[in-house]
Amino acid sequence: MKEPFITIVSGLPRSGTSMMMQALEAGGIPALTDNIRKQDEDNPKGYYEFEPVKKTKDDPSWVSAARGKVVKMVYSLLYDLPSEYEYRIVFMQRALEEVIASQKKMLQRTGKQGAQVGDEKLTELFKAQLIKFNHWIANQKNFSIISVNYTDMIALPQLQCDRINTFLGGILDTEAASATVDPALYRNRL
Repeated sequence: MKEPFITIVSGLPRSGTSMMMQALEAGGIPALTDNIRKQDEDNPKGYYEFEPVKKTKDDPSWVSAARGKVVKMVYSLLYDLPSEYEYRIVFMQRALEEVIASQKKMLQRTGKQGAQVGDEKLTELFKAQLIKFNHWIANQKNFSIISVNYTDMIALPQLQCDRINTFLGGILDTEAASATVDPALYRNRL
């Protein structure tokens, strides 16, 4: 593939994907966002979302414009990406208990009702989905993936940005990227 690859930040909701988007953008990779979802108490530095990714299965026309950029996608949407492009996935991992706690707090603050599923059942559901996803992505020739632990990114941002930079082929200003990490935003700890 001669065209530049597409960088995708992915993971479960509330796993640090917005933080990673901010870091990669500060590190010099243009972010593909639409700014429809505004920053709020749950993501004071913004969500970095791009609405067309939600409709990729029916309309993947946005993908060609994403070459050389970074875009955020929940892992379950990656299945819908067209196979003619190269993707490098920065996959955020966070303790499932923290993901669930963060999601619940966000839903409470916004007054929305979450799925009526217990934490234990939700944890098992996420685990099963991630096993399926990991098996699928391991068999995709046009996808490369690096996992980044959320707590490691908070504790050692320079080290994690150096790892990501190697994965992305040396295109990242790692000092600028790591400087964006704000440990004060790590609020839903185990």
